[in-house]
Amino acid sequence: MKISNPSINIVSGFLALAGFLCLLGSCKKDVESSPTPVTNNDTIVKVISSNFLTGGLAEPISVVSRTLSTGTTADCFKIVTKSTPTDHIQGPWCPSNISDDASKGGIWLENGKVYDVNGAFVKNLATFYNNTTWQMYNTSTGAITKTLTQADCQAAANPNVGVKYKNYCVECLPSYVSNLTKTVYIPVSPVRLSAATAFGGGPGSYGPSVRGIAFNGVVFDAPAPVNAILGAYTLAPFDDAGGHINMGAGYHYHAATGLTTKITQSDGHAAMIGYALDGFGIYEMLSASKTESTDLDASRGHSDKVRGYHYHVDKAGANNFINSLAGAYAK
Repeated sequence: MKISNPSINIVSGFLALAGFLCLLGSCKKDVESSPTPVTNNDTIVKVISSNFLTGGLAEPISVVSRTLSTGTTADCFKIVTKSTPTDHIQGPWCPSNISDDASKGGIWLENGKVYDVNGAFVKNLATFYNNTTWQMYNTSTGAITKTLTQADCQAAANPNVGVKYKNYCVECLPSYVSNLTKTVYIPVSPVRLSAATAFGGGPGSYGPSVRGIAFNGVVFDAPAPVNAILGAYTLAPFDDAGGHINMGAGYHYHAATGLTTKITQSDGHAAMIGYALDGFGIYEMLSASKTESTDLDASRGHSDKVRGYHYHVDKAGANNFINSLAGAYAK
């Protein structure tokens, strides 16, 4: 089903950039600016490990002691995931010909909207971006130029795309990362802090870049580096579930489109779809009656008596999930 038309590990190039910025002194140490736990009347809802689908895990979830961003230690769930969803298929991403319909391709996120990456969308890229440099198909045959091998994926699915891959649709396949696992630690009992932690990736930020994890074991990643992708005249579509693959992060999500496992709420509240890295629940944007909460804080969270503090994801087209972490996270 298509949405209507209106990274733990991150790409190695961005990791290198983040490390370089830290060497220049733009990153802060957690202990220098850690906010403190707050005491309020919020209901504390612990993480329920049985919410995770075992089929997506590389080993059973265990409890280990980890240092939190506050400098204290706490019990955390150790989740080793294969980043392979068992509740939906992966792909497709790139159509093969400009005659292909929406079932042969994925989706693209632009200016808050979700677009089907069908053949017509690829054919129309020059108009869509108002730039005639875009030419991603053979004008004689209609065949779309796309990555076909693991080597192509390695070279094209990173911020430093070579000239060779200009005007390529980038499609990395699950078989390329079939042996990849990643480990996520989440506090068993979330701790709300006096100030939110900005996600990593920019000057002055020191937090993690991954936002959280879905019940199928796939991470909710940082926003896709759209500027780098488009700057190379490439397109790296997401599948209908909002995910795609690179060799460093494996399969990961950049949008919540409603296709992953969810836990419906008996009171009509938005369904739960996973946990943030601080252990607070992540819920869909809209309630069962298709309304959006109007009292979300800057992190996209709020509290109620049933769920305690929790987050609501951003709209799918925003290339975003939540804005910051309101609680302590495991280092």
